[in-house]
Amino acid sequence: MTITLYTTPTCPYCKLVKEFFQEHRLNYTEVDVASNTSAAQQMVKKSGQMGVPVIEIDEKVIVGWNKAALEEALGLQGKMAHAA
Repeated sequence: MTITLYTTPTCPYCKLVKEFFQEHRLNYTEVDVASNTSAAQQMVKKSGQMGVPVIEIDEKVIVGWNKAALEEALGLQGKMAHAA
């Protein structure tokens, strides 16, 4: 599984996604679109969105902090030991 997280340094929702990935011990590649214009263009092309976070899990694109969508894309439903 390949996970790419498009972020900016000041994005609070990006931080939530990173914490989620760390909590689940998931490896991911972080791409700072504030300092990488070609990556920003690639992100917009894939997601149709200018805002971050944009998460790409294999070929699936998730826009924004959406815990339920992340759990579904990663196959984590029903494996949570605590409430959301």
